[in-house]
Amino acid sequence: MKEALLAVIALVLIALLGVQIPGMQYFFGMLVPYVAFFLFVGGFVWRVLQWAKSPVPFSISTTCGQSQSLPWIKQNKLESPSTTLDVVKRMALEILVFRSLFRNTKASIHDGPKLTYESSKWLWLAGLAFHYTFLVTVVRHMRLFTNPMPFFIGPLEFMDGLMQVGVPTLYLSNVLFVLAITWLFLRRVVIAKVRHISLPSDYFPLFLIFAIVSTGILMRYFIRVDVVTIKKLTVGLATFSPAITGEIGSIFFVHVFLVSILLAYFPFSKLMHLGGVFLSPTRNLPSNSRMVRHINPWNNPNIKPHAYAAYEDEFRQFMVDADIPVEKELPAGPEAETSDEKE
Repeated sequence: MKEALLAVIALVLIALLGVQIPGMQYFFGMLVPYVAFFLFVGGFVWRVLQWAKSPVPFSISTTCGQSQSLPWIKQNKLESPSTTLDVVKRMALEILVFRSLFRNTKASIHDGPKLTYESSKWLWLAGLAFHYTFLVTVVRHMRLFTNPMPFFIGPLEFMDGLMQVGVPTLYLSNVLFVLAITWLFLRRVVIAKVRHISLPSDYFPLFLIFAIVSTGILMRYFIRVDVVTIKKLTVGLATFSPAITGEIGSIFFVHVFLVSILLAYFPFSKLMHLGGVFLSPTRNLPSNSRMVRHINPWNNPNIKPHAYAAYEDEFRQFMVDADIPVEKELPAGPEAETSDEKE
């Protein structure tokens, strides 16, 4: 944890001190965002293609319900989907509402000793709040990169600031985002089992995202920045004609630098579950192994399938001699007569 925290602090200091050097604002405000964006897109596509090319030797769909069987046995189509449509429904629930995380249970030992299983919904709530407030924040930021602003940004900002507190408007997504990421961090620190398996790579994204949110909140509510100049720069970045036409403020370049680090880091980290969830064979395969034969893409086309019946036909005599049970008895013949004569 200390290593991750120190790394984020170092990144903040690099940007904070770097922009004080004449000319370095162009480096942090133009070059770094472009490099980070292309690393993000290129790395994301590369990771997805690598996963897409990976063979799936077995049908390994995760199921915890009744599979399709006899007509009078009711199938659980979400827990054990057998058609493409059912798989799409299951994937939609997993991606949009984190269904498997909702069903998370907590095991604990009480006096006795007695092992109990309890419902654990706090992680699901925090994960749902974190991801959706992150999405809302990203979509709201599109107003800085587009001119004119997309039609859906206005209603989104209105709903996000519905419970207006002060000026500028306090967005609900900001509050929930901070609460959710704080809870996810405390969970890793307080729960001994989670703390034991946590690595610096688990803490680094949390600290980095928290720093990004903190600098954004500082710019919105506490430190004055030139929004018009920022808008000109961000629209210029989107149209590949960036320009810094005035004094913006160091905090903005720190914010942009941290966002750029997150973008560049994203494809090569655990955050890539954003793309990996769509390519997980435990989720995107139908549970139809009883109806459709799953062909292993690693099979050598020159090697023909060798069923057990053919295997037993080839080695039946050796199996009988070794007292290995066989499904078919040895045929009557000279070998059987010879063995009877010996007896």
